Amino acid sequence: MNLIFKDHTFSFELLRTLSYAPYGGADISECLSTAYRIKEGDFESWYEEWYKTAERIHGLAVDSLERNNRISAREFFMRASNYYRTAEFFLHGNRHDPRIMETWGKSRSAFCHAINLMDIMVEEVKIPYEGTYLPGYFYRIDDTPRPTLLVHGGFDSTGEELYFEVASAAVQRGYNSLVFEGPGQGAVIREQNIPFRHDWEKVVTPAVDFLFARPEVDSSRIALMGISLGGCLAPRAAAFEHRLAACIANDGLFENQFSGMGRKLHQGREGNLDDPEYMNNFIQFLMEKSTNVRWAIENGMFTYNAESITELIEKTELVTLEGVADKIKCPVLVCEAEADHFFAGQPQKLYDALTCPKTYLLFTEEEGAEEHCHFGALQYFNYRIFEWLDKTMGVKNGTLQHSK
Repeated sequence: MNLIFKDHTFSFELLRTLSYAPYGGADISECLSTAYRIKEGDFESWYEEWYKTAERIHGLAVDSLERNNRISAREFFMRASNYYRTAEFFLHGNRHDPRIMETWGKSRSAFCHAINLMDIMVEEVKIPYEGTYLPGYFYRIDDTPRPTLLVHGGFDSTGEELYFEVASAAVQRGYNSLVFEGPGQGAVIREQNIPFRHDWEKVVTPAVDFLFARPEVDSSRIALMGISLGGCLAPRAAAFEHRLAACIANDGLFENQFSGMGRKLHQGREGNLDDPEYMNNFIQFLMEKSTNVRWAIENGMFTYNAESITELIEKTELVTLEGVADKIKCPVLVCEAEADHFFAGQPQKLYDALTCPKTYLLFTEEEGAEEHCHFGALQYFNYRIFEWLDKTMGVKNGTLQHSK
C-alpha cells in the first residue's frame, strides 16, 4: 500500500499516523497536506513539516483551552500529540539531538493535557520497577472489578499512541486498560536511558503486580497485548508470568530480525559477513540506499544503547522465543498481516512453536488490514481482537458470563 510516497517507509509511517483518526489522533486533511510538503526520503524534511503541523494544531488547542472550549481543546491536544510523535520518529541517528527530547516531550505534554479533558477515567501511573518506575496510563470504566487489557508497544512506539491504537477501543467495550512503557521505549529510554532487555517477564511482572493491587481489576481476567516487537516480548513474558489469562501477539514474532538481516540482504554478494568490519561497512552501504534500513539501525542503536552496528546485532541475538514458546500456558492469539514488510513468515513460526491453546488470525489485503500491525484498519482489527478476547475470557460487553 503506497500512500503519497513512493518510499515505502515514509508511506507506512504516514499510514500509521493517519490510522489514529477514528480514535481522535489525526484528521485526514492535516496528514495529507503535511505529507505533500515532505521531500521524499528526507528525514529532515519529515521532521520539519510534521513539527510545523504539530505546532499549528497545538496552538489551536491552547487557544481553545483559554476560551474554555473543552471539547475542541481535547481534540486538538490529542492530534498535536500524535503529530509531534510522528515528527520525532526519524531523529534517532544522533541520540544527542536536542530535538528528540523537545519534540517527544511536547507529544507527551499535549497528551497529558488531553487526558485531563477526557470524559473517561484515566490516571498517569508509575509502576515500581527495579529501583525506578515504568510510566503508564490506567484507563478504567468504574470502581467495579473488570477484565483488563495490559498493553505495551514494541521497537518504536510510545505509551501515548497506544491510546489511539487499542486502549480507546478497550474502554468502549467495557475493559480497563493499562498501557505502559518498558526499557527501550518512550520515556524509559529518553528520560531514564534504560535500553531494551530480552527477559521481558522482568518488565511485565511488575505491571501485573500493579494490576493485582487495583480493586477495579478482575485479577483472574488480565490479558497482555504486545505490539510489533512486542509480538515477541509479550509471549516471552507470558512464558514465565502465569497469572495472565490470555496473550495477544500483534503481530507474531518468533525472533528478532536484526540477527538475520545482514545475511538476507547479502545474498549473492561477495565478502565475509563474519568479519565485523566488513559487516559494518556493508550495513552502512545499505543504510545509504534504504530509508528502512537506515531508520531500523539508527533506532536500534538508540533504543539498545549500542555504540556500533556489530554491538546492536549482538545485543538483539537474545530476543528469541526458541526454547521459550512451549512454556506458555495461557491462550495465545497470534496475528499476521498478509503484506507485513517487517515480519514475513514470523507469525507462523511463533504459532507452530506454541503448545498452549492457540489461535491464528490472518489480516488480509481484501480486508484492507494487510499492513504491519494492521494500520489503516484499526477499527476492524479491534473488532477481531475483542471478539477473541470476549470469547477467551468469558466476557460480553464488559460483563462476565457465568455458566448455568
